[in-house]
Amino acid sequence: MKILIVDDSTAMRMIVRKTLRLAGYEGHEFSECDDGAKALAAIKGAPPDIVLSDWNMPNMTGIELLEQLGKDGIKIAFGFVTTEATPEMRQRATAAGASFLISKPFTPESFKEALGAFIK
Repeated sequence: MKILIVDDSTAMRMIVRKTLRLAGYEGHEFSECDDGAKALAAIKGAPPDIVLSDWNMPNMTGIELLEQLGKDGIKIAFGFVTTEATPEMRQRATAAGASFLISKPFTPESFKEALGAFIK
């Protein structure tokens, strides 16, 4: 599977990738973007199977990315990995089509629980 990790922090992208491996998701093709605008272009160029995105980023936030994908009619498994997980954010994410929201700090187990239905 092709997994796109979107986060403005290089360190956080590395941590997400490591946590995915620890959760047993090795052998997948990982790609990364450091903001939502770059991710949108990457998705349109070569759609991944799943997107793991931060919420707050410069240029285009994760929620703006998800909402734009919806406007463009692009259906893709999309979830958030973010420090903020208020009920309002969860509601907005779900309304925009997010499949899951993983709160930081996270564990390999929280990744398995959230991603089990999407990544084989």
